[in-house]
Amino acid sequence: MLSAILITYDNEDTIREAYGLCEAAGYKVDKLIRQRFLNKATYGIGEGKMLEIKEISDRIKPDVLIYDEILKPSQNYNLASKLKINILDRESLILEIFERRATSAESHLQIKLAQFRYEMSRAKEKVRLAKQGEQPGFMGIGMYEVDSYYNDIQNRIKSVKSKLEKMGKQRALHREGRRRVGLKTISLAGYTSAGKTTLFNLLTGESKQESPELFTTLSTTTRKVTIDKDPVLVSDTVGFISKLPAYMIEAFKSTLEELKYAEVVIVVIDISDNEMELRKKFRSCIKTMADLDVDQERVIYALNKSDLVEPDEILKKAKFLGLTNSKKWIPVSAVTEQNISKLLELVKKMMSAPPQQIKEIPRKQDLSKFYEQDDD
Repeated sequence: MLSAILITYDNEDTIREAYGLCEAAGYKVDKLIRQRFLNKATYGIGEGKMLEIKEISDRIKPDVLIYDEILKPSQNYNLASKLKINILDRESLILEIFERRATSAESHLQIKLAQFRYEMSRAKEKVRLAKQGEQPGFMGIGMYEVDSYYNDIQNRIKSVKSKLEKMGKQRALHREGRRRVGLKTISLAGYTSAGKTTLFNLLTGESKQESPELFTTLSTTTRKVTIDKDPVLVSDTVGFISKLPAYMIEAFKSTLEELKYAEVVIVVIDISDNEMELRKKFRSCIKTMADLDVDQERVIYALNKSDLVEPDEILKKAKFLGLTNSKKWIPVSAVTEQNISKLLELVKKMMSAPPQQIKEIPRKQDLSKFYEQDDD
């Protein structure tokens, strides 16, 4: 595993996620640098802190410096030229993770598209630096003029998009075929590492890789199951994450669009998180689903890992997220199978009845019914 210096915000939850990203990309953090602000003009950090990091870097000689925020090309160049090591910002780190985790032909293409769009957003500044002689031969493709460089990336994007569109059309044909025979789809969504794949395995009897690491799932997996003698399809999708740029969501749209066409979307939330983490992750899920035009009337919120949280605390957190005004949330545990039969009952009601006919979830006085032993 390669060694890294990590620069991130001075917040325990943010630090925990940043460590998870580093580990998922194959980096071991040898030194953590905490900062209140990561948006200074020249280096992202102040010059004094940069000099301090240079001393640390010269001493421990890491393979890379990981910057847990989005850097402009000029900031990246300024840091690299001073520290004499490779710099990865949050976006490029996530792209590395995606590249490591890709298993299907489609996910490989989606990652290529995201990488090209990452380059496209930085092309102008890279060309400017190259013309000044500050980045000769960047990307190993020589001193391109800006138009040639742009055209080269655009042509690659066009080629990849064409292949993905063909796959998307094939997916649409499959959806239409399922619709004709009356097969309905349940899609699992949620923040990365919330427990989607564990729930998917429980519902389908599959043995997909489960891991606390981020982005275990990059490709949509769909399996046929039976709920009360009715065949349905269950799909697991790529996890969401905060500050995921629009171009990355767009690159994975052909996979994530399954959420848009599903009859029911189960958003898996790790209810064992603290309130600050819950809010960040919940907002990220809501924003991503809005970007994908997912109908909120078809969404169920599964408050996963409820076996780790007291019932009163679950209700408090549900209120904190504003879910107690909704009819479609339920505490579950994908590990102990707590309330899974009740989750499936709610899914069936949503598939067979208009949203206004779904019964209200019990309030605090009878929340205990959720903690009775499931019959199955």
